[in-house]
Amino acid sequence: MFSSRINKGNYGYFFVAPFFIVFLLFGLYPILYSFYLSLTNWDGLNTPEFIGLANYSRAVLDPLFLQSLYNTFFIWIISVIPQLTLSLILAVILTNKFLKGKDFFRAVYFFPNIVTAASLGLLVSLMFDWQTGSVNQLLMSVGFIENAIDWKNNPLFMQVLVSSILFFQYFGYSMLIYIAGLQGISPEYAEAARVDGASKTQIFLKITVPLLRPIIIFQVITSLIGGVQIFDQPYMLTEGAGSPDHATLTSVMYLYRTAFEQGRFGYGATIAFCLFLIIVTLSIISYLVARDRSRGKITQGVK
Repeated sequence: MFSSRINKGNYGYFFVAPFFIVFLLFGLYPILYSFYLSLTNWDGLNTPEFIGLANYSRAVLDPLFLQSLYNTFFIWIISVIPQLTLSLILAVILTNKFLKGKDFFRAVYFFPNIVTAASLGLLVSLMFDWQTGSVNQLLMSVGFIENAIDWKNNPLFMQVLVSSILFFQYFGYSMLIYIAGLQGISPEYAEAARVDGASKTQIFLKITVPLLRPIIIFQVITSLIGGVQIFDQPYMLTEGAGSPDHATLTSVMYLYRTAFEQGRFGYGATIAFCLFLIIVTLSIISYLVARDRSRGKITQGVK
């Protein structure tokens, strides 16, 4: 009876059609065309030569591509652990209703996220230049070192430096996501635990963290999706070289070098599609987590 009163006109399709048209033209078509190019040998000028799965066989055995994947995930790991940990601690502190000036600190911590990644990469590159960099000049002026250090010639240091840039830029964003999650937790849980004699540490570990579990998983997955696409920071930091010894060569940098610098668009499309599959897999995981949350599994952490 209720369904008979629902307007079943077709006018709604006109409102949703622009989205699907834009998606087909600028979303689905590029994806399908990139997959087609990944099956070809193409220099960007001549007619693509179909070679089947040869590019994928090559990618599996390509040591530079595998190293770029390792670099990407290693940089992400040593960046995301302190990032998500510190941002959670700051979120808990800045949700204290008795803290004065918390809105000011929220804004200050979020400011680095406004700055473009390329700008931060260039700034840090200038700071750690071994001849004119401010870091060497400062250390020599206070007597910590006698001669300038060639920071950019240390592979591990450069990977940590890229991770530090990522941490500095995104910890404020992660903090705001945690704050939103904390504000969605009823204070009654903490009050009941406090009445039972629980300390602040026990409330945080036994109540807050379990209730934030979906948010934490969301943060990890979305940061991993973004981590797969790291490009601006290491590119500007090393002027596109990925030095030293390809230690800062990420997957997207290798894609850019292969396609746009070497003109191997077919193999570049293969790398792009491999990264696309990784991102799709992580997106599916994110959807499953969101679905579990919608079913009310967020309350399981309290039990």
